[in-house]
Amino acid sequence: MAQLATLRAQLLALASPATAAVLQRFFKTGPGQYGEGDVFLGIRVPALRALAKQHRGADLATIETLLESEYHEERLFALLLLLQFYPAANEAGQQAAFDLYLRRTDRVNNWDLVDISAPHIVGCHLAQRPRKILHTLACSPLLWERRIAIVATHHFIRRHDCADTLRLARMLLQDKQDLMHKATGWMLREVGKRDLAALESFLQTHQREMPRTMLRSAIERFVPPLRNRYLHGENGPA
Repeated sequence: MAQLATLRAQLLALASPATAAVLQRFFKTGPGQYGEGDVFLGIRVPALRALAKQHRGADLATIETLLESEYHEERLFALLLLLQFYPAANEAGQQAAFDLYLRRTDRVNNWDLVDISAPHIVGCHLAQRPRKILHTLACSPLLWERRIAIVATHHFIRRHDCADTLRLARMLLQDKQDLMHKATGWMLREVGKRDLAALESFLQTHQREMPRTMLRSAIERFVPPLRNRYLHGENGPA
């Protein structure tokens, strides 16, 4: 408990009401918006990263307590601590960290929290393990669990393993949330950096049913003539 009190005092010392007001708007915390009700202290990510480095020994109980916080930055800080814990732990510790993450996906509840953590916890843990849980998450009614599923595959993509990304992207074509369109398009774009043929095959099959935001994100790196062909539904290269 002493460590937790110290951490929270250090976080509070970094807080800025002016920055909090900016972040509240940026992360869409108003009624009906995706971050509705989220509360900010006003701490920038570099400061949180620097503080996390000072607390590499934080245990999972402390991390979970911080993850339960109403404050966005305390939850983000908890995830930064978890990112340090995971690679340093033995196999049992890594499993416990992974289990904690999946148990508390309700607290990984904004896009930045997902994006900073899912590849390095979920993706890394599943790299050499069965990945059925990704299908379960991708079918979740919770936006953030669906985003965890697709963004976690960034870990695989970096290792030229793109099959799960493409499979999940097909599942998510009919998702109604713009944040999912952006995340899925982003992962497809990452696939294209490693395997352009795989991305183009996906696009030629699915471009007409892809949400516009997803398509635009997926083809962002294409040369203008090719990008325009896809945008105009001409099914890619002649």
